[in-house]
Amino acid sequence: MNRFSFVLRRPIQLIPVLLGISVITFLLLQMTPGDPVRLMLGPKASQEAIEFVRARYGLDQPIPVQYFYYVLNCLRGDFGQSIAFRGPVSGVIAARIAPTVFLIIYGLVISLLLTFALAVTAARQRGRWIDHLIRLVCVAGVGVPSYFVGLLLIMGFCLRLKIFPVSGYGPTFINNLWHLFLPALTIGIGVTPILARNLRATFIQQLDKDYAIACRSRGLPESYIFSRHVFWNSLLPTVNLLGVVVAFLIGGTVVVENVFNIPGLGNLLIRGVLTHDQFVVQAVALLLAVGVVISNFAVDVLTAILDPRVEL
Repeated sequence: MNRFSFVLRRPIQLIPVLLGISVITFLLLQMTPGDPVRLMLGPKASQEAIEFVRARYGLDQPIPVQYFYYVLNCLRGDFGQSIAFRGPVSGVIAARIAPTVFLIIYGLVISLLLTFALAVTAARQRGRWIDHLIRLVCVAGVGVPSYFVGLLLIMGFCLRLKIFPVSGYGPTFINNLWHLFLPALTIGIGVTPILARNLRATFIQQLDKDYAIACRSRGLPESYIFSRHVFWNSLLPTVNLLGVVVAFLIGGTVVVENVFNIPGLGNLLIRGVLTHDQFVVQAVALLLAVGVVISNFAVDVLTAILDPRVEL
């Protein structure tokens, strides 16, 4: 399959995935206890007012009919009306998508920097104490929850040292680099152990390859062999992991945004769940799923560009 036909066919193949996600999200919300209309109007609302609001938002229709109209409206770019925010869901999401996108990209950059630093150091110092220490930290780091890391960073760098702000999202790029450093570091730390362990193992495999041994026999410095050959030959397996890593980062924003009180999609998703605002939850969940799908699609294309031997 050539690259052009892959780019055309892959989005079509992903449609059933997105439909499946929308069905699961819709059914889970239907099974969640609580009435969103009563939560919005309060316990003293009359039955007439409750029925009026239900009819206005289409919540008085059978479940299959509700889902059918939801999908139909999504295809038109209409995600419904938010019950809790009392406005179009698309407008609510548009106001909150920028912090989440910035946080994901920021976290990915920090994670890659940490990954390369740890993996290169461990591979170059293979078998020494620093290698064992980095491997131990990576193994331990896999099991540490993001919210725990976030709370530790808040206690250390915000409350005690008072270096970074506890929460917020600034109006400028530089301001956001400052305000979102700890949240980005939190989600970056969450995925770094996976990438670092994989990249270290790949480095070591490449260092033991015949071409590396041949370079040593010719008297080439180890640093030259590593930087000119081993490093670049080890990137492809790490690139293949980026799709999974971005999925972890997207999921991590749901927790981290609530720990640091960032007005993003993760924070919006939790508020939607607590208020039983099904239109908001469905739209945010679908949007996050689209982000995961697009990231995996981009990784597939990037892999094929880096290695022409890969079949798309």
